[in-house]
Amino acid sequence: MVPLLLVSAQARILSQAIPAKTEPWFDHVVVGMEVGPTGAQFGYSDPNDSRYCSRFDGREIVRRAVEADAQYLVIWARDGDYAYYNSKLLPKAPGLGARDPLRETLDEARKHNLPVVAYCVVQQGGHFLSKHPEWEMRDPSGNRIGRFCFNSGYLEAMKAIVAELLEYGIAGFHIDMLDQGFGPPYGCWCDACRARFEQEFGHAMPGGPTWDVAWDDMLEFRYRSSERFEKALAAHIKSINPNASVDFNYHGNPPFSFEVGQRPVQHAGNGDFITGETGVWGFSALTVGLNAEFYRAAAPHQRVQVAMQRGVRMYHDQTTRPLNDIRWELLTLLAHGAFVTMVDKTGFDGRLDPVAYERVGTAFREAQAKGRHFGQKSVAEVGIYFSSRTRDWVGKDKPADYFQSFQGAHKALVYEHIQYGVLLDENVTPEKLEQFPIVMLPNAGVLSHREIRMLQSYVEKGGKLLVTGRSGLFDKMGAQVNESMLSELIGARTIGKLDSLDNWVQFDSEDRLPGEKNAKAAAKALSADFQSDWPFLVKGPAVVYAPTSAVAVGELFKPHRTTRQLAGKEGTDWPMSPDAKVGPAILINRVGHGEVITFACSPDYATASEHHIVEARRLIRNAVRHLNPEPIVQISAPANVEAVVTDDPSSRTLRVHFLCYNAPPQTTPARERPYVLPALIEDRPMFKAAIRASRPIKHASALNRSSRSTRSGNTVQVIVEDIHDVVLLRY
Repeated sequence: MVPLLLVSAQARILSQAIPAKTEPWFDHVVVGMEVGPTGAQFGYSDPNDSRYCSRFDGREIVRRAVEADAQYLVIWARDGDYAYYNSKLLPKAPGLGARDPLRETLDEARKHNLPVVAYCVVQQGGHFLSKHPEWEMRDPSGNRIGRFCFNSGYLEAMKAIVAELLEYGIAGFHIDMLDQGFGPPYGCWCDACRARFEQEFGHAMPGGPTWDVAWDDMLEFRYRSSERFEKALAAHIKSINPNASVDFNYHGNPPFSFEVGQRPVQHAGNGDFITGETGVWGFSALTVGLNAEFYRAAAPHQRVQVAMQRGVRMYHDQTTRPLNDIRWELLTLLAHGAFVTMVDKTGFDGRLDPVAYERVGTAFREAQAKGRHFGQKSVAEVGIYFSSRTRDWVGKDKPADYFQSFQGAHKALVYEHIQYGVLLDENVTPEKLEQFPIVMLPNAGVLSHREIRMLQSYVEKGGKLLVTGRSGLFDKMGAQVNESMLSELIGARTIGKLDSLDNWVQFDSEDRLPGEKNAKAAAKALSADFQSDWPFLVKGPAVVYAPTSAVAVGELFKPHRTTRQLAGKEGTDWPMSPDAKVGPAILINRVGHGEVITFACSPDYATASEHHIVEARRLIRNAVRHLNPEPIVQISAPANVEAVVTDDPSSRTLRVHFLCYNAPPQTTPARERPYVLPALIEDRPMFKAAIRASRPIKHASALNRSSRSTRSGNTVQVIVEDIHDVVLLRY
């Protein structure tokens, strides 16, 4: 049995001698390293294999990190199997012998004034879990399910572990894996959880996902359990050393859902800063920047840290990415206002890859040289609304169906170079809505009366609302309703929904556009660049509306169904051709001083689907440009170039970051087709872009010497020959 020492004698002495609070180490950093071993990350490794970590040397790790110009170091201290320091509570990695890598790290780091943060795992199967079945989660039948229960005595064990680590004088903790699992069973039915649940909610736990009032309580219980654990652990750390930083690895953003036990906002701000992770292999190339924006929306009062890795596929795969591939991801995160931790996992014996540190160092030096151009206030035109209630109660066991609309909205805006931010249902306020000229509801199925009132007020005061698909068509428990909660804003009655996803849209020829002058102009703007009388696929949920106060634009078609499909003998995954018209494609409604555009279809879902065509995302572009014809900045660039615009009013400078993702095409994979990993970026790309500002520009220049720029009035043309450049516009 591991002794549960709440605070050791040494920790009590340390707590009495803590110096006055100084400026936190993380306030102004840009880049840092995280280094840990490879070989026990999946748990249950051989405790007698003395090869493991035999060369895991804290001194060498610090020297390499310093050579790479890292501004801080996160060092692996504890996982599910071992400690990587001289622990009285945990077994040490077998290859370390008498050595103490954490002590080595801190001794060497002091020579360089390098902050050292301890990496500490919470939720991981391994030897420690095996030795403590009393702390293990149980399924409804009482079987062990390989995860620690956050309502068990494990919290006291973690308090003892962090107290022991604080004795070393570390700068803080990165605490990883605060999840409750990534798949079923979705909960813990141990005796402690059953008793606490009944005390809090007054009835017994449901036996599984019943998706009713009892399961709503179960989800709330799981969210509270994670939150209590995080807050209690953070408070314990601060009670010993108020200056020690605490950050928790965050799992509140897509593709994570209710199964991990985290809501986007509820679990974001429980540390000193929010930390998430990215990676082309796990989150896609497109969502690298979205992750940083999501984290900021979840914890707007905190700095955002994002971890990326030097490996090609995942953290422990022992590969090293090309320099330009590393630069692209790093600079994308920095442009979105994050500071970045580069994760390096050593070889099995603990040795370091010299080429990896050479490339990381080159990228880090560039990041710090450009440091003053990161972190300014973003200029966002569209707020993409994320509904955690929809995630849980419409998405249920298939949350990707909801995420597809949210991520498709993001994809459309990025490809069209429209600046965006994220709005979250948990912390939305009228003031946050008003920060955006346009608010977009991408299939936000569940909307409370409070949210509806805020949206109504936002539009009446002059805000612009963009609604897609089945937004507002579900009640609190995820059941479909007959009339949309948004019907007054939409200006239409709900006739019904289409059961199909392969739905089609067509715009009439100009002589059949709505007759009223303003309506005709709006219809023409929405159908710009589309061939008239040509139905095109907009894959995704669709609703049949009958306008009341709204003007109808275009037509929605249901798809054909074969005799076998109608009999349920043939699937409908592959799109069929359009059949009959069922209602309008788009509705335009004036409400107070504002305007609402509603897509009866789902161009956001379509844009993220396997059957994405360019026209689907251009529906969103046309709607945005109609609602906000003169944004602060309009950008024209290739679709593989992301643009991030920030403003620094103190120096009267707009910055336009250009980030070019340039990967050659891939062939089909050996398995899991059509799952295709993108290629690595080897070469510096070249591209043209144009920037048109709505305010007078006094001077324009590109940061890179290799770039060429010309200005004519408030329009700047630029040719960039690199992954990243910044165009500075003085106004």
